[in-house]
Amino acid sequence: MREWLKNKRLNTGLTQKEIAKLVGISRSTYAMIENGERNPSVSVAKRIADALKFDWTIFFDDECHVLRIKNCSA
Repeated sequence: MREWLKNKRLNTGLTQKEIAKLVGISRSTYAMIENGERNPSVSVAKRIADALKFDWTIFFDDECHVLRIKNCSA
């Protein structure tokens, strides 16, 4: 789960449905991204980050940290 993403969204007072509409994706797709079940494309990552006011590259930094924790080569 991307707890940091959920917290960003909650801090703005937006629901998953509202942020998904702003970004132009379905609520279920946004939920999968927030739950860590799916990675966003670069364009979707940029739109989510713009809506929630954070650096879009965090999505991909998050993935690198998970790989390091699992002792995968980076």
